[in-house]
Amino acid sequence: MPTYEYECPHCGHKFELFQTMTAKPLSKCPKCKKKPKRLIGSGAGIIFKGSGFYATDYRKSSPPQPSKSAPTKPNTCPKAKEGCNACSQG
Repeated sequence: MPTYEYECPHCGHKFELFQTMTAKPLSKCPKCKKKPKRLIGSGAGIIFKGSGFYATDYRKSSPPQPSKSAPTKPNTCPKAKEGCNACSQG
């Protein structure tokens, strides 16, 4: 549950309140009983617990390995059909 910051514009009292995210903003200042204003806080940092966040969620998957039963094509230059021998010359 997040901690919300409040400030009363009437008496100037600043305070924090631990509330659920779905809870409605506080309607009474604890000092003067008038309506306080909920401030936009800096919030909390994100904490990743456990192992494998990068490895399972964000890492690029490795290319699929060719199966041994699948026929493989020989590596040939596309210009070899046109009579070019530049790739075979060493």
